[in-house]
Amino acid sequence: MEEKKSTNIILFSGDYDKAMAAFIIANGAAAYDHDVTIFATFWGLNAFRKEEKVDVEKGKMEKMFGKMMPRGAENMGLSNMNFGGMGPKMIKNVMKKHQAMPLSDLIDMAQEQDVKLVACTMTMDLLGLQKEELIEGIEYGGVAAYLAEAEDGNVNLFI
Repeated sequence: MEEKKSTNIILFSGDYDKAMAAFIIANGAAAYDHDVTIFATFWGLNAFRKEEKVDVEKGKMEKMFGKMMPRGAENMGLSNMNFGGMGPKMIKNVMKKHQAMPLSDLIDMAQEQDVKLVACTMTMDLLGLQKEELIEGIEYGGVAAYLAEAEDGNVNLFI
């Protein structure tokens, strides 16, 4: 029996279009029966944030980060052509016209396909993010968790 292939993605970017690319690849790999892990770190963690504000105890700096970072996948900006916030609205309109799934649906699909979503705990500490602020169904780990997955990976991507 052939060993199952694995795809590992580091989601570093907090850009909507780059996060979409990560989840499109993840869902495609899962459909091809790969074990898939997305390890979200730094700004990529915004894709895992809940859209609603969650009241948690934070210091001054952590509160500032929380206010400056977008809450939820659908509130992330574009890497190019952001146009003062109009870019995401424009691309979402085009996506709807072409029946492309929004990022939040791609995340749901990934979870349905058992894609392992891992939030980087070191970055969570640095940015003051707490588990209560992130979506349900994700795991938590540090760089060792990513390396354990990636070491034997067939595909390793940094987005």
